[in-house]
Amino acid sequence: MALAQVFEAIAGPDAPVEFQAYDGSTAGTPGSPVKITVRSPIAVSYLAQAPGALGLARAYVSGHLDVDGNMFTALSRLSKAQDSGISWGDRIKLLQDLGGPKVLLPRIAPPPQEVVPDRRRFTIGAMHSKKRDASSISHHYDVSNTFYEWVLGPSMAYTCACYPTADASLEEAQWYKHDLVSRKLDLKPGMRLLDVGCGWGGMVRHAAKNYGVKALGVTLSAEQASWAQAAIKREGLEDLAEVRHLDYRDVTETDFDAISSIGITEHIGKANVPGYFKFLNGKLKAGGRMLNHCITRPDNTGPSIYKDGFINRYVFPDGELEGPGWLAGVMNDNGFEIRHEENLREHYSKTLMAWCDNLDEHWDEAVAEVGMGTARVWKLYMAGCILGFDRNVVQLHQILGVKLHKDGSSGMPLRPNWEPGVERAKTSA
Repeated sequence: MALAQVFEAIAGPDAPVEFQAYDGSTAGTPGSPVKITVRSPIAVSYLAQAPGALGLARAYVSGHLDVDGNMFTALSRLSKAQDSGISWGDRIKLLQDLGGPKVLLPRIAPPPQEVVPDRRRFTIGAMHSKKRDASSISHHYDVSNTFYEWVLGPSMAYTCACYPTADASLEEAQWYKHDLVSRKLDLKPGMRLLDVGCGWGGMVRHAAKNYGVKALGVTLSAEQASWAQAAIKREGLEDLAEVRHLDYRDVTETDFDAISSIGITEHIGKANVPGYFKFLNGKLKAGGRMLNHCITRPDNTGPSIYKDGFINRYVFPDGELEGPGWLAGVMNDNGFEIRHEENLREHYSKTLMAWCDNLDEHWDEAVAEVGMGTARVWKLYMAGCILGFDRNVVQLHQILGVKLHKDGSSGMPLRPNWEPGVERAKTSA
């Protein structure tokens, strides 16, 4: 059986992509802007041994399967194959028919970019221990600051931007996101801000530069901390801003006026989230506000972690996603009165599209910097995430809480007063 016949059986004879295989067979739509090329039997073995996204990822990351054209377009078109009536068992049988038992035995090792699942990572430590969290963060964030500069752009913000207008640039949207968080926290000169999981210090520098706040950021990534401290010095903010290579659990200071938690809850783990919010509440003055900004699931009906999925193995080891209602409830139960919540799902799609464009623009340089396998992981993961946000598989929520005074007063305005500022964002970015 030719490989193209298997492709047609799974994706249909009129699949909106061009398909070519190492055995010379072809299928799909000739001249399509997206072309899939299976370069060797190893790709087939990966697909047979791990049907679905993980097998495809292994084949692509290892270079045994190529995708020409826009990756997001490719994934969008290929995802239609998931709606075919053929079962996974029948798909595996089709692949086996190509090479008999050889496609399953011997088992081919995954690409080196893959992190082994939980049951084989016992040497690193218990899940979400300090040692293991540091290892997981390093896996993703200590890749190359130069690589991140190409992908993220000048803002070096690796979290969902907030677009004040549909035609705003990525830099304007990242500036506006940091400013929106600042306004929601009601930052004022002389206040003290703790930014947990601060990345390259974007929020810390924004708060210090634009609001006169004394800001402390902490990150588990040594590369991020080094870059952030250099940026703080370069911008003359040493008297107001600081970023430390530190686990948030080791922050000794207290009595902060405000806390921002942007893109870290995903790394905490469901079992640790209540303790996380309780810890942050203990670091905050009465009347202080805390904003939690993180990726979520649409609901809580499924598992919070997919240990054998592509994202967990290649991108965010030990990452867990919870539903927004659950997160708000846990915040509330650990000392925060919930005052505002919003979903920025569409904004993350736009952010990821901009990052994908940046990666494509610097593709050759990125491959030279981090290697073809790692660059391919990024291209695949970011394009796949766009699909996830577009189709409501994942969401992005900001939840604002306040630590009440003993008399129950909040210090909050009668109506939210942080939305004005769109024009300011466009002119100040």
